[in-house]
Formats: sequence, structure tokens, C-alpha cells
Amino acid sequence: MTHILAIDQGTTSSRAIIFDAQMKVKATAQEEFTQHFPDSGWVEHDVSDIWASTASTVRGAIERAGLGASDIAAIGITNQRETTLVWDRHTGEPIHRAIVWQDRRTAQMCEALKADGLEAMITRNTGLLLDPYFSGTKLKWLLENVEGAKARAKAGELIFGTVDSYLIWKMTGGKAHVTDATNAARTMLYNIREGTWDVEICKAFGIPMSMLPEVKDCAADFGTTRPDLFGAELPIYGVAGDQQAATLGQACFEPGMLKSTYGTGCFALLNTGPTLVESQNRLLGTIAYQLDGKPTYALEGSIFIAGAVVQWLRDGLKIIRDAKETQSLAERADPMQSVYLVPAFTGLGAPYWDAECRGAVYGLTRGTGPAEFAKAALESVGFQTRDLWEAMRGDWQGQGGDAVLRVDGGMSASDWSMQFLSDILGAPVDRPKVLETTALGVAWLAGQRAGVYPDQKGFAEMWALDRRFEPSMEGDTRAKRYAGWKDAVARTLSR
Repeated sequence: MTHILAIDQGTTSSRAIIFDAQMKVKATAQEEFTQHFPDSGWVEHDVSDIWASTASTVRGAIERAGLGASDIAAIGITNQRETTLVWDRHTGEPIHRAIVWQDRRTAQMCEALKADGLEAMITRNTGLLLDPYFSGTKLKWLLENVEGAKARAKAGELIFGTVDSYLIWKMTGGKAHVTDATNAARTMLYNIREGTWDVEICKAFGIPMSMLPEVKDCAADFGTTRPDLFGAELPIYGVAGDQQAATLGQACFEPGMLKSTYGTGCFALLNTGPTLVESQNRLLGTIAYQLDGKPTYALEGSIFIAGAVVQWLRDGLKIIRDAKETQSLAERADPMQSVYLVPAFTGLGAPYWDAECRGAVYGLTRGTGPAEFAKAALESVGFQTRDLWEAMRGDWQGQGGDAVLRVDGGMSASDWSMQFLSDILGAPVDRPKVLETTALGVAWLAGQRAGVYPDQKGFAEMWALDRRFEPSMEGDTRAKRYAGWKDAVARTLSR
């Protein structure tokens, strides 16, 4: 039993990865599933798709690795955060599709709650802003808009969870209704100072406390899978939301260490140690990880659209057939054109937090074509990361000018994108040899609890650099390009 199974349930696909005793990837299985957009700014997932794709990829990864379930020492789970599910406590039947983190349907609800003066208390207790991004108002919406849900919730018939909670509930046959501190911290219902569900917020939102899962450390006993699922009873020993899992996978254990993950969205986390920093630049305070009952905090900046902008080029504009084409297109773009794409398809996240604005393109000429669109799309991710970088340096005095950004996620494989990122930041960008940092993070959590993997210090020493990107852009050019981006964003904001 020297292998660890990592489940990575993401926004557009579910994956299962088998790691061996040396934390090397032995086998992977992945399945995409359908995204549902029932209204403008609304994003949903069919709950059955989440479960079916997860179960299928686990079985597929075990088979591809040539292993039996008895070879698996433990399971770690990482997941798309904030996505909100409500299901029947007894039957497991969901009352509605899952409402995805990108969904903006509760924007007006959030404005009304702000008008009632609740945001300052919510930010103080949870570290979060009052925004549709988080689970709290999504859950409130479900209780108020699904027929009979409020009464059933009060009667104790319904339970709430983020994706990790639902997967664990399904895998344990309904025996465990649990989550970890990192996922709880993203619900807008969890007091990250006190380490408990917040009674005051739940009362204000009309959410019965009986709906909420038990909160555990990131490395803990989350339950055991049903033997009929994968061929044996497997312990679930590690859970972390995807961005926190990537922080662990990048071994960002020391205060001041910074990572940025490029998936559907982009998420930068700065480890602030035992200190919960109250941001003055509209960043989020959150839990980076919690071990042995002690939370380590972080500043987080969230970008809603990163890799999703490349999907838009493929599926919306249809100017590429594969994401890999974007880099070669960008390389052919006219260097004399300054096209800016602000990908506010579902609003803008940090540091703007504008749920109402929508995407825009500036600087178009008669000569603008697919190459310029591709370049602007990739550059938009770098510009948005610069926005977060500036905000973090304003909030964290220990973050000096010689900081290095550790990157991971699908887009980090693009040399062109990472070079532009280094250029626009004016700082080094480090890409590790292992890009599967999200899955690696929870594999390490589960593996070290199972006695297969080393402790924190040993794990950090195993981090290995693939390539460092150094800035080559002139300072004046950097300043001019970033000023153009700031102007484009100012024109896009709804207020």
C-alpha cells in the first residue's frame, strides 16, 4: 500500500491521479462534463455529472496504473471551491443543479445585504467580501427559490456542501457529512478567526445550522469509501480546496511565499503565516491550510477568467481548434497593435469586484485579426496577475521587490505566456517540474497521514524547478503597457 489516489474535481472536468511512493505520477484519467448556462451570468453543473465523472476516473486511473484497490494507501480530494450543492440527507437526491463558483445570479442579493450594513461584519469574520462568488448567497438563493426547500431545511431534511463534502458523502454511503477548513473558509459562512460556523451570518442568511458539515483539518480522517465502489474500503485522509491544494503542492510553507495557479480562473495566494491580514486593497483573507488544529492564513486574489478565455477563443469565436494554437498565433501578432481584451465575461474579481461589468475589447483596427485576439487573450491573464501582485505588495509589508512567483496549472506550460507574465511583473517566474501541484498537494496531505510520504520539511526539499523566466521587457514599455490595461479596465467597470 504505497500508492496515493488524488481526486481533482474541477470546473470543467474531473480527474483522478495515482502517485507512487516517490510522489511521481503513475496514471491519470480525466473526463470533461457539460457546463450549463441557463441565464446571463448563471453557471450550473448537473450533480450527477460531477459524481459519475469522479467515480469513473477513479476506476480508470486505478486500472491504468495496473493496480488493485488494495494497493492504495489513502485518498486525497481537491475540488473546485465555492460551488454549492444541496441534497436530501437520507436519499442523497440533489434539490437543484450545483451552482458554480462563477455564477453571478445573487449580485442583487449581495447589493441588498450590503445596503443592510452586513459587509463589514462578514469581512471581519470570514475574510471575504460580500460577493456572489462565495457559497453563502448561493445557498440562500436555493432555499428561497426551490419550492419547499426552506421548510425541508428547517425540518433537517436537507444538507449543504461544497463539492468535497458531496463526494465524501457519496463515497462513504452517507456516513460522513464533513469538509475541511479551506473549503469551509470559502463559503462566507465560516468564521476563520474562531474556527467555527458563524451563527450571526447563518441567521442573517436564513440558513439552518443543521445543514452544515463538520469541519476538519486538511489532513484528517474524513471517512472510508464503500467497498463496492472501488473494490476495497479506502480511507480519505486529505482534503483541500483546489487553490489551497496548489499552495501545498508548491511547498509554499513559509510566510511571504507566493503562488499563482492558471486553470479556468487564476488564483494567487500569499502565505501570511499565523497572521490574518486585513486587506486594504480588496483582496481576500483566507485559510491557506490547517494542520494539527492550527490555521495558516493567506491573502488571495481571484481572477474569474484565465484559461477560460482560451476556451472562448476556441468555442465562442472558433478561431482556434486547440488551446495549443494560441501561442503560435500570439507570436505572429502585429507588434504595432495594442489590443486589450478585458475578459469580464462573468464580472471582474480582485481587486475590482464588479459583478455587473461584462467583457470588452479595446484598440481594434481594420488590421486586427485572430493573431491579435489570441495575443490579447493571453496577455489579459498577465495583466490581471499584475493587478493582484500590486495589491498584495500593498497589503503585505514583508513582500519585497525581489519576490518570486511560483506558477502552475495548464496555462503555465505556455512559455510565451510565462515570459509575458515575468515581463509585465518585472519579476522572476518559477515553473516547477511537477505541474500537477493541485493533485500533488492533497496527495501529500493524505500520504503523510498514511505514513507513505515525508513531513512538511521533507516535502519542501523535494520541490524542483523546471524553468525560471526572467523579465526582459524595458521598464518604460512595461509601464506603458500596464497603463493601457488600467485604462481599458476603467472603461469596462460598471461603476
